[in-house]
Amino acid sequence: MLITMLSTGTRGDTQPFIALGIELKKKGYRVRIAASQSYRQLVEGYGFEYAPMRGDVAKILESGVVKDADNPFKFFTSLNFKNDDLTELMIGGQEDMHKACEGADAIVYHPGATLGYFVAKEMGIPSILASPFPMTPTKEYPAIIFYDRLRLGKTVNKLTHHIFEKGFWKMANMGVKKYWVQRYGQLPKGFSNPYPKQRTASHPTITSLSPSVFPVPADWPQHVYSFGYWFIEDQSEYKPSKEVEDFLREGEPPVYIGFGSVGDKAHASESTEMVIRALKQNGKRGIINAGSGMQERENTEDILFIKSVPHEWLFPQLSAVVHHGGAGTTAAALRSGVPQVVIPFGNDQFAWGRRMVELGVSGGSIPRKELTTDKLADAITLTQSSAVKEKARELGGKVRAENGALKSADLIHKTIENYYSKERN
Repeated sequence: MLITMLSTGTRGDTQPFIALGIELKKKGYRVRIAASQSYRQLVEGYGFEYAPMRGDVAKILESGVVKDADNPFKFFTSLNFKNDDLTELMIGGQEDMHKACEGADAIVYHPGATLGYFVAKEMGIPSILASPFPMTPTKEYPAIIFYDRLRLGKTVNKLTHHIFEKGFWKMANMGVKKYWVQRYGQLPKGFSNPYPKQRTASHPTITSLSPSVFPVPADWPQHVYSFGYWFIEDQSEYKPSKEVEDFLREGEPPVYIGFGSVGDKAHASESTEMVIRALKQNGKRGIINAGSGMQERENTEDILFIKSVPHEWLFPQLSAVVHHGGAGTTAAALRSGVPQVVIPFGNDQFAWGRRMVELGVSGGSIPRKELTTDKLADAITLTQSSAVKEKARELGGKVRAENGALKSADLIHKTIENYYSKERN
């Protein structure tokens, strides 16, 4: 049987699908992953069928078209759909996703790829909403983009989830609408927000999230699940460069600093200077990820610049992880059992920053706009306190023991098995 996965985001959105796909392959499924061209090598490297998608997300993010939203309502206007690349992603990408679903027996889709729900309905097959953040309303905590805001009680908490759900659907439905009308001359039957409908036996929701980080709410309905993060557990085949290997071996565990694919390219030089000064103030060695938010420089005895090293392999060997607060990087830092510092730029990053502080595993959450050398140096110092190190170690152990990808694959297998056995009967 073939399972198609639709990923629409960055590497941090695509990599959990690979982890889930590895577990599904072990159960005998064929797995096809639709993702941006930037991630073709990553997908094929793990032996999956790769389905190309027009509109390269990595290049779009680097272009500066996508604006980081530093408040909840800016999140819904952070994309400029007049841009040619985004139009291609919106229409061409939908067509590519539809093609990737041909012949599938089930569809697993990211919240940004709502086409998956309507194609599954059209084909009469199960669909699984696979979200990197909680998408289902609850009274227990606010929606992810409201999490770092003023708390106004349980009723308002639930209201923020409904606002987030409707706003996210408004963003996600533009491409589906245009593509479907272009192809069929009309909207899909029953065209409306799919997220609330994705809570049935044949259309469940699974969140790639640790219940040790956000406990499963008591008021979540049936068929919404959160078993743990989806990690690529086996890194034994990864071989680092001699440069990385030597740097790690030749001194105390360094601090990692990386601002992901959404880093502020315009201030990359300033960010790099700030980071180097903060490391010097602490007498710390550093590994700097020279992505869009940082500028590559000459390596020194105490500073190594890298481009791409798997977080699951690298992070456990460090003394602290300083990052932008992307869901995937936060998860990898938690798994490593190493303290962290979050420098949020926008969107859901503020939520992860606040939650890490609440859990006691972080030296602080400092919005990028407020970052200074002294603040960063102080936060790194705090990560080395015995209390933070112990909390990080303890939570890391819990996260590693959850086996989220395996349990999620079991649920998907059960969903498919039940669906097709009922169909046969």
